[in-house]
Amino acid sequence: RRDAHPMAIMCGVVGALSAFYHDTLDITDEAHREESALRLIGKMPTLAAMSYKYSVGQPFMYPRNDLSYSENFLHMMFGNPCEESKIDPVLARAMDKIFMLHADHEQNASTSTVRLAGSSGANPFACIASGIAALWGPAHGGA
Repeated sequence: RRDAHPMAIMCGVVGALSAFYHDTLDITDEAHREESALRLIGKMPTLAAMSYKYSVGQPFMYPRNDLSYSENFLHMMFGNPCEESKIDPVLARAMDKIFMLHADHEQNASTSTVRLAGSSGANPFACIASGIAALWGPAHGGA
C-alpha cells in the first residue's frame, strides 16, 4: 500500500532478506556472518530510499557506482530520474558524520533489541528487522 509507513516497509523488507539469502544464514559460520553484515550495510540505503520513494509515490532511483555511500543515499532519496543528480558535497560529508555517529550510538533500545534477538540464534536479517521495529516505537523517537 502506498500509505504504508516507511518503517513498516523496512521491517518487512529487511526481514525478507533472510528468504532471499537463505544460503548464508549459519550464524556459527564467520564467513556467513560477514557476508550478511556486508549485505545489510550495502543494501540499507537502497532499501530505505526505496521505502521512502514508494510511500510518497515517486519513482525509484537506483544506486550509482560513481557515488560514495552517503552521496548514493542522497541521490536515491531526493533524486529525480528526469534530472541529473547534483549532490551537495557539504551535505554528503554531513551524512557521513551522521552515519558514523549513529553507528557508535551505544546501547539504545533498538541495539538492545537486535542483541536480544541475536542471542536467541536468529539470523542477522531477522535481528536487524527487530531493531527497526524497536526504532519505530515512540519511546525510541518514533522514526
